[in-house]
Amino acid sequence: MKLSDAKKDHYRKLAKQKGYRSRSAYKLTQLNNSYHIFNRGDKVIDFGCAPGGWLQIAGKLVGIRGTVIGIDIKQVEPIENTIILQDDIENQLIVERILKVLGGKADVVLSDLSPNVSGIWDIDHIRQISLSKSALNLSRDLLKKGGSAVFKVFEGNYLNDFKNELKIYFQKIFLKKPDASRQSSSEFYFVCLNFKN
Repeated sequence: MKLSDAKKDHYRKLAKQKGYRSRSAYKLTQLNNSYHIFNRGDKVIDFGCAPGGWLQIAGKLVGIRGTVIGIDIKQVEPIENTIILQDDIENQLIVERILKVLGGKADVVLSDLSPNVSGIWDIDHIRQISLSKSALNLSRDLLKKGGSAVFKVFEGNYLNDFKNELKIYFQKIFLKKPDASRQSSSEFYFVCLNFKN
C-alpha cells in the first residue's frame, strides 16, 4: 500500500471511530490548529457542506453560543446545533436567506465546494475555481470586517488569478495542504484572515 493510500485509510478509519461524517473533518481541524480560524461564539457559514464533517468540527469549535449554517444543493442529514439549508449558491436570494437565518454577518465562511469531477483536468480545475469564486463573491456580502474564510482550490493555471483576487479582500492569505489530504491529491486550501470589507 502506498503511503498516501495508508494515510487516506488512516483518516477514514479515525473519522469513523470518532463519529465524524468524513475524513475531511481532520482537514479542517488541522487548518484550524495552524491558523486559529474559529473562536467561541462565532457565526459560521459552510458552503458545500455535505456530508457534514466540517459542520461537526465547526460546531464543536464555536460551542453552544455560536451559530453554524451549512448550505448544500444535496440533502444533508441533520446535525445537532446546526442549521442546514438545501439551496444552490447560484440562487440570487441566498445572501438574504442566510443573513436572515444567521441574524447578521458571519465571522467565518468555509467553502469545500467541488464540481462533479469529469476526469478532464483542465475542465475540472476551471469548474472548481469558478465555484470558489462564487463562494468569494457571496463572502463579500456575508463576512464581517476582520472575518476569516477557507476556500478549497484545485491546483492549476487559474490558482494564482484566484489568489490575486483574494488579496483584494483579505489582509493575510495562506495556501496549505493539510496532512489529512492525500499527498497525490491536487486539492489545497486558501486560509484567508482579516477580511477588509
